Amino acid sequence: MSHADKTNRRPRPTARATALDVTRRLQKAGFTTYWAGGCVRDMQLGRSPKDFDVATAATPDEVISLFKRTRAVGAQFGVILVRQAGHDIEVATFRTDGAYADGRRPTEVAFSTPEEDAQRRDFTINGMFFDPIAEHVHDFVGGQADLQAGLIRAIGTADERFEEDHLRVLRAIKFAARFGFEIEAKTWDAMRAAASKLPRISPERIRMELEAMLTGPRCARAAQWLAECSALDFLWDGAAALREEWSRRVNVLSLLPSESRSFELALAALLHRKDAAVAADACTALRCSNFTTDRVAWLVRQQHALDAPDALTLADLKLLMAQDGFEELMQLTAALHQVDGGDKRRVDEIRRRAAAIPSDEVAPPPLVTGDDLIKAGLRPGPAFKDALFKVYYRQLQNEITNKAAALEAARRYIEDS
Repeated sequence: MSHADKTNRRPRPTARATALDVTRRLQKAGFTTYWAGGCVRDMQLGRSPKDFDVATAATPDEVISLFKRTRAVGAQFGVILVRQAGHDIEVATFRTDGAYADGRRPTEVAFSTPEEDAQRRDFTINGMFFDPIAEHVHDFVGGQADLQAGLIRAIGTADERFEEDHLRVLRAIKFAARFGFEIEAKTWDAMRAAASKLPRISPERIRMELEAMLTGPRCARAAQWLAECSALDFLWDGAAALREEWSRRVNVLSLLPSESRSFELALAALLHRKDAAVAADACTALRCSNFTTDRVAWLVRQQHALDAPDALTLADLKLLMAQDGFEELMQLTAALHQVDGGDKRRVDEIRRRAAAIPSDEVAPPPLVTGDDLIKAGLRPGPAFKDALFKVYYRQLQNEITNKAAALEAARRYIEDS
């Protein structure tokens, strides 16, 4: 491709421009079509939406007939994915929902009007529509007023909304924390009544909501709400035990750096003072990835490793620094010290010592390996592993600096075992 061709190439349309084009085409075909849900809410709040969902009077078959590249991701619910300009735009037919048999999704739906479609949604701030062509908000549920008042309010009868979808208990907390809103009284009462039904929801969905709220700017407020509405007791089997010292756990969470707080670090803060095995079990129950499970368990296991800088050997410090979670461990330690009224200078001392260690000395290749021991005439056995670790530890301590000394030390360890 020539330089001129690259220069003249048009930039790819944005997701917003693509959603606008999809909406325009549906409207030109004679179908009432709006943007729906979170994108409307975010625009009203002056935020940039991540996704643009389209709601239309067109049936799934009619949507498919209008666009070249489509995929039925939820045809039984009237949802079609339109692939255009490198973006996936979700197009859903206006509908009403039938009965909810599993506390998550309706057993059947019927296509309907925008007014009826709004009534099936969860919260008023998520129930508005926007016509991007006419630039007009269609609000059938009072969402604009609740946005201005800073309220999370269930649409219609709150008990019915949470009975339909129990995950809405966590979603209400997530949205309230994200936007700094309060939760309307009847909505709160319905959340408390529905919290015990959270075990009917898949652990993966619960984990996704927890991750969103615990990595957000008001994670401590979200964590406090979890306990106050009793949702905490039903997040996983055994979660109720965290009520012990919950205020302390929330305080630790609140002191973690907001700009670098990962889900793993947030979970470790809430699970501190528990055994690493308990932390791992909690992650397994939430169907966390192996990475998350290992990181959380490691942070909980090492939560006191940096408490006494004077007692921390050079080798121990290097072994900790070699772990990807070392920076998070320091952040957790600093938060724990602050909650306990400890000396902040202890963490500062660890940082100073760590910064003074050259990067190539943190986890150097071992001076001696198992193959080296075999070549030296030693018979492999259970003592090999222990001997190799002891030698490597002394290498990290700068006590052993060459291969010959490492081999001799390993030989002695094995002979003395």
